[in-house]
Amino acid sequence: MNGASREALAAARERLDALTDSTSVDAAKLADELAAVTALLDREVSLRRVLTDPSQAGEAKAELAQRLLGGQVGGEAVDLLAGMVRSRWSQSRDLVDALEELADTADLTAAQKAGTLDDVEDELFRFGRIVSSSTGLRAALTDRAASKAAKSELLRSLLGGRARATTERLVTRLVTAPRGRSLESGLESLSKLAADRRDRMVAVVTSAVPLSDVQKQRLGAALAKLYGRPMHLNLDVDPEVVGGIRVQVGDEVINGSLADRIEDAGRRLAS
Repeated sequence: MNGASREALAAARERLDALTDSTSVDAAKLADELAAVTALLDREVSLRRVLTDPSQAGEAKAELAQRLLGGQVGGEAVDLLAGMVRSRWSQSRDLVDALEELADTADLTAAQKAGTLDDVEDELFRFGRIVSSSTGLRAALTDRAASKAAKSELLRSLLGGRARATTERLVTRLVTAPRGRSLESGLESLSKLAADRRDRMVAVVTSAVPLSDVQKQRLGAALAKLYGRPMHLNLDVDPEVVGGIRVQVGDEVINGSLADRIEDAGRRLAS
């Protein structure tokens, strides 16, 4: 997003944080309701265009949203949407993207309040690794001909009882309503949102053998010092990373593996 949409999303995030700070607000229920509104506006193109029409007064659009959704979802979800449509959006689709993000954030906030956010982060990462290593599973989850019910049932068989309820809800929404996103990019976005709940960055750490607790603590502290922010480590094991580790933070790769140092030395000798 850029311009007006970026500012509108920032304001919506602040309103969501203010709402979910209240102990009386059920963040998981709010997430489900925001996801339902997302699905509605994604489906009803003409409606979302009306709600983002810059020629219409913000208060009139807010009143329309309240009339349409009052009684259908809770007051918190209605108030959030009303505030969002009062803002200006660069594109009508940006409103739907923002609502989707708020739904995911509300679910992650519920996990944070329950003390399970770290588990959710790890489960999202591990599920992504499972999908990337199984072409059959990825094909089943991204098959456009498969029904939402069939995909939900498949995910329930994979995650039910093995992962946190928040993880299952987030992944199910992504798989059944990808809205143009690839499964991989959607999981990556969810992981970033989870890290942002604690203002942390995510480092994908690949090592030849599992790291010890001491090694993880030292690496996390070193990366936090390097980037100036707390760092969440997503750990993966790859026997081909001989004698070291490979760390990726966003688009940046810190290559510390023995295999890569040997390859680099070979290139220097060849030149």
